Amino acid sequence: TSNNEKELPDAFLRRCFFHYIRFPEAETMNEIVEVHYPGIKQKLVAEALRIFYDMRKVPGLKKKPSTSELLDWLKLLMVEDIDAAALAERDPTKLIPPLHGALLKNEQDVHLFERLAFLARREGAGSRPGQQ
Repeated sequence: TSNNEKELPDAFLRRCFFHYIRFPEAETMNEIVEVHYPGIKQKLVAEALRIFYDMRKVPGLKKKPSTSELLDWLKLLMVEDIDAAALAERDPTKLIPPLHGALLKNEQDVHLFERLAFLARREGAGSRPGQQ
């Protein structure tokens, strides 16, 4: 199994060879994306990868987005014609990326990102000049 989804019986595991494969770094992931979507806009991929890896770093995620989710998300971004500029936006009210349902597969994780976006908005509002 590749992602520890299931506990396997000891009798089965005795017949298995364990080999850990580290999660791909951005450069390797970029190559994986290019194999699946030859000629894809590199600016879109760069911004999508930035968001993807940032999301994977969020503590408390029940299920980190994987390669499969990234590929699905990129396909949706292309179909919906969402460009790199929309992904590059650093507005705290848009902490959750467009079409996030392709990346976040767990309701608990969506709520986590919604709470983070709420906190970021609240922090941003409190630091504006002239507000107490």
